[in-house]
Amino acid sequence: MPEDPIAFALRQRDVLVLDGAMGTELERRGETISDALWSARLLVDAPERIGEIHRDYLAAGADVIVTASYQASLEGFVARGLSADAARQAMRRSAELALAERDAFWDGLDPAARDLRLRALVAGGIGPFGAALADGSEFRGDYPMDPARLGDFHRPRIEALLAGGVDLLALETFPSAAEAKVVVDLLKRDFPHASAWVSFSARDCDRISDGTKIEAAAEAVADRACVAAVGVNCTAPEHIGELVRRIATVTDKPVVVYPNSGGKWDHAIHGWRDGAEHPPLAKLAPAWRAAGARLIGGCCRTSPADIAALREVVG
Repeated sequence: MPEDPIAFALRQRDVLVLDGAMGTELERRGETISDALWSARLLVDAPERIGEIHRDYLAAGADVIVTASYQASLEGFVARGLSADAARQAMRRSAELALAERDAFWDGLDPAARDLRLRALVAGGIGPFGAALADGSEFRGDYPMDPARLGDFHRPRIEALLAGGVDLLALETFPSAAEAKVVVDLLKRDFPHASAWVSFSARDCDRISDGTKIEAAAEAVADRACVAAVGVNCTAPEHIGELVRRIATVTDKPVVVYPNSGGKWDHAIHGWRDGAEHPPLAKLAPAWRAAGARLIGGCCRTSPADIAALREVVG
């Protein structure tokens, strides 16, 4: 198996800076993301808006951008009226959009600027089955975990993103180690050359969303060769440092973290309720790096400005 792109990039940089929010950033810019497809709706209706945000994160200094496919699925697009072929094309388009913006940005840099940057990686965003249910269950993990059903759900998404040319996959906001294990086993069996990071949503500094201890969740997937990094995302910032320390006790794989801005997702209003005020990512990131994080970015309600400040801190 060839060297995974994360390992290659981390041989050149101490920390990789990830991008920030897609859905809430689209919303901040005036787009409506309240339907079941969330930001993936714009892959059909306004893909240029997604491209703008990829471009802004690259300009802010991101080393990795994630496709707008977190809530995209064959079933979700078909339910919206697309044919199965059109649904697959929409998911593939998320990869092509991000790759086109990455390549255009790189081609536009002068040689001196290229010496200071990595050619950004494009990660194909794969959310959990609970995200497609659009009922907030990606933050609970209280839905059936039938392996065959989960495999049938995730396979077309993985196929479309890999066909679109992503460098790796981002299995993100998984509330359940059982579902994450189904997907990494699917990669091992059917997509042996694919590489992915796995990041869980966590309820506190001890357990992921379904109540599994973070150490057990990390151990469930970290030994797979296809897993390039393990961590947490869309989790309140105050929990991140301890979660990183605990993950680092059970695996030598790089730890990836990209928290939200704090608060709690409320499905009833399809939005975030503000929680405690937190220092910005850039102020918190050095402690996360000291705890063992090697990939650091932002999730819901973080912005290109947050990523630019993070870039300044990690150099």
